Amino acid sequence: MVFLETVHTTTYRYRSEVSLGPHRMMLRPRESRDLHLLSHDVSLSPAAELSWANDVSGNVITTATFLQPTACLRIESRARIELTASPSPGFAIAPAAMRWPFLYSGDDWTDLGALAMPQYPDPEGHFSRWVEGFVYGWRTDTLSLLMDISDGISDRISYQSRETEGTQSPLETLHRGWGSCRDFAVMLAEAARILKFGARIVSGYLFDPRESLVGSTGPGSTHAWTEIYVPGAGWITFDPTNRSVGARNLIPVAVARDVRQIVPVSGSFIGNSDALIEMAVSVTVTAGSLNQASS
Repeated sequence: MVFLETVHTTTYRYRSEVSLGPHRMMLRPRESRDLHLLSHDVSLSPAAELSWANDVSGNVITTATFLQPTACLRIESRARIELTASPSPGFAIAPAAMRWPFLYSGDDWTDLGALAMPQYPDPEGHFSRWVEGFVYGWRTDTLSLLMDISDGISDRISYQSRETEGTQSPLETLHRGWGSCRDFAVMLAEAARILKFGARIVSGYLFDPRESLVGSTGPGSTHAWTEIYVPGAGWITFDPTNRSVGARNLIPVAVARDVRQIVPVSGSFIGNSDALIEMAVSVTVTAGSLNQASS
């Protein structure tokens, strides 16, 4: 068990005052059996009217409506959490799903829907053949298969941090041989879907006090990974960037079928096309104590 404080700050600077359209924010950590949210607060400058809702995946959406023009927008999300994920997780996979291939129940298959369907074109089957290369025999161990694919991504693909928007398709990442953490997450989800698993993309924070993990830019940083649904065990967390299974150092904020659906902050402004000078993002994740978490 560890108590953490996350601070996620996004700052936009403009050449002159602009009128801000509504901004959609996905910044509230997701509670689960491994994560208990003790407090969360969003503050904005300039001030805005806030409304809250849940999307189809249960993510908390905050919408800000601004009342005055500004030359600088600052959004700060501050949360205190209790993280209880085990460093050595065990998974109670249902007997019928312990070996692949297996069939989801009718209800599971219906509910997973598009999460179990490939999302990217692969017209000549290059990516599918790469995925199938991890299947060493009929009735292979399910968890070992998924771990082999996750590890195989980091073996084959070089990690490169990329600040620009957008995500490569799995086929692009395979051909280029490099990608960011979100490219790795998308690649693993697509690989799982090719093998008829349900998979979803997760965005959140990486807690790395030793600053030793791939994708880390300090004790805390934004990160992306994958969850794959296995009957009995439920959603199993895989971080292909760091060849890890389980959520011991991961703080999820949002999950979705497509990485485009979990952008932390999105919005618009009315002004000249070159009005935006800078967008800066800062994330810190620090360990605290129970007293601090309860204050």
